[in-house]
Amino acid sequence: MRFREWGAFTLLGAIWGTSFLWIKIALQDIGPFTLVAFRILFGLLGLLVVMRLRRQSFPRDRRIILAFLILSVFQTALPFTLISWGETRIDSAVASILNATMPLFTIVIAHFWLLDEKLTLSRMAGLVVGFAGVVILMSRDLGPAGLRGNLLGQLAVLGAAISYSVGVTFTRRHLQGQSPVVQSTLTLLFADVILWLVTPFAEHPIRLPALPITWLALLWLGLLGSCTAYLLYFYLINTWGATRASVVTYVFPVIGLILGIVFLNEAVDLRLVIGSLLVVAGIVVVNLKLRRATESPTPTPAR
Repeated sequence: MRFREWGAFTLLGAIWGTSFLWIKIALQDIGPFTLVAFRILFGLLGLLVVMRLRRQSFPRDRRIILAFLILSVFQTALPFTLISWGETRIDSAVASILNATMPLFTIVIAHFWLLDEKLTLSRMAGLVVGFAGVVILMSRDLGPAGLRGNLLGQLAVLGAAISYSVGVTFTRRHLQGQSPVVQSTLTLLFADVILWLVTPFAEHPIRLPALPITWLALLWLGLLGSCTAYLLYFYLINTWGATRASVVTYVFPVIGLILGIVFLNEAVDLRLVIGSLLVVAGIVVVNLKLRRATESPTPTPAR
């Protein structure tokens, strides 16, 4: 199981690590609301196929359905839109590091909301070390020019990070034990309904994708960045908890830099080595310090 969990964590980081680039590509052709609506739609179609193959059904409990509706706003509809809108004003690299603040918000929210994820010195140390690595990795994109970028765009991505933090903690508190397939499908279903209702008013007239690369980006973001990634993400939340699952955002800049080295022949420098080591160290510290709690019976969330 440990190997399986780490495999899910690594694959999730690899998939979501490319999302900021694909969002930037799609935004050259369509608006942010349309992008998110199509992205979620493709992800939802993929998940409905998975549900059919797994012969799983939706819950009938109204309380559970309402919880999924709330989750769809904070975990998908709001952050997806804020990040896409933010990337119309800031670089994808800057968006990546701002989104990596999510574990820092998560550990604070989880401390007050969950009994089994209290704030400790070791957890905070691991998160701070990992975030320091992210900052070093992205330091080339955080110079004076990057910091003078559009403030609203930066605030939008920070808002998305906070929204994700609320979503991951809400899942752990109210929806723990639900099937990852059901969690992923219902979250995307409600979020897509919301987006298709809002998009005609937010973007008028709606620009449909015209370029093949845009359709490729939407398919990637939908089938991998939403369908596959959400299955992995909810699996990790259920098995690892909110704080540990959230540190996957630290992997994004590492993946982005590796892709640059492999496909763009970018140079390997000291910042890459030091930053990557700090990211790995932060993730390891968070996981090692929480191992004893993870191996004990799952506590009941605070009420």
